[in-house]
Amino acid sequence: MERDQLETRLQSVEDKLARLETLIVKLSDKLDGQSAPASTPEAGAMREWVTDYVSMRLQQLVPHTCEHAPQEENEQGPFLEGTDIPCTDEVVHRVGRIPIPFVREMVVQRVAQKAREDQINRVDIAYFEQSATF
Repeated sequence: MERDQLETRLQSVEDKLARLETLIVKLSDKLDGQSAPASTPEAGAMREWVTDYVSMRLQQLVPHTCEHAPQEENEQGPFLEGTDIPCTDEVVHRVGRIPIPFVREMVVQRVAQKAREDQINRVDIAYFEQSATF
């Protein structure tokens, strides 16, 4: 390329960058001028959902470091994923560690079927390991 063409292109790029900087400054000023959004019930519900979700994922990733308040005895507790079969937290954690979704679903259905047949009130880790084998 000739020197004149390079200088023309460079000037064009510099002009575009200057316009971009101007737009960014205007946008920043606009955002700074806005007041914080009012707290709405929807925002509170979303905040609570995000907090619960993050807490659950942290529990799945690092269960031995997370501390939770003890559950009351009259609570039903967790259930096998996609079923109405009560289980322990250890079972929920073990099911969550099955990496392939369709395999996880097959295992859960197998354990749920066996629990119904055996009339088990709550699936614990020992029963899960026994009934999850095919």
